[in-house]
Amino acid sequence: MTNTTKGKKDMVQNMFNDIAPRYDLLNHLLSADIDKIWRRKVRRSLAPANPKQILDVASGTGDLAIELAKMPVERIVGIDIANEMLEIGRVKVKRKGLDPVIELQTGDSEAINFPDEEFDAVTVAFGVRNFENLDAGLKEMQRVLKKGGQVAVLEFSKPAGFPMRNLYYFYFKRVLPLIGRMVSKHDSAYTYLPASVVAFPEGTHFMQRMKAAGFSNPRQKRLTFGIATLYLAEK
Repeated sequence: MTNTTKGKKDMVQNMFNDIAPRYDLLNHLLSADIDKIWRRKVRRSLAPANPKQILDVASGTGDLAIELAKMPVERIVGIDIANEMLEIGRVKVKRKGLDPVIELQTGDSEAINFPDEEFDAVTVAFGVRNFENLDAGLKEMQRVLKKGGQVAVLEFSKPAGFPMRNLYYFYFKRVLPLIGRMVSKHDSAYTYLPASVVAFPEGTHFMQRMKAAGFSNPRQKRLTFGIATLYLAEK
């Protein structure tokens, strides 16, 4: 089991480093820019609590961190194992003049390099399904969150109703991998995406994992016919 999970982490790190130059283009193209709306929902869900210190796990090229910086925050730290993704994010952050607020650094979700109860909020967008050990990652996120702080997890999910479910699977399994392979020049990255979504324990199963990690009051908001889900909880 250990070798398998270690292999997944290495695979994910190498894959995202390889596709980093075209990741943002494909992200917005393949979602028809709906991913931007989903990130705004994360920000609006956290805004009433007025968090000042935020940790964004699996931050990638920093899109969620940049969106969260629209709140009156003091510091946002984004961590990711794929440094090539972070390098692109750092350019975006600097271009937007957000250097004083956002810092992107290489970091592992299972061994977060911050003390207990450091952050008012912890977020992750489209990253938890890539954790090599989901439960260990959730426990680390809970550890660095202050008591009373909020966690927000944005992740892909699967629509349940007809005809959206049928259209979704056709697009996700046939169209998306083809376009992703053509644009990214990576043979497996956009085949891995739908496979990882199908394998992810979404909905009540994921909320049970959140509760087991120490979060309280886990709940979900299904977005865009269930294509994505926003999970919220507190410590």
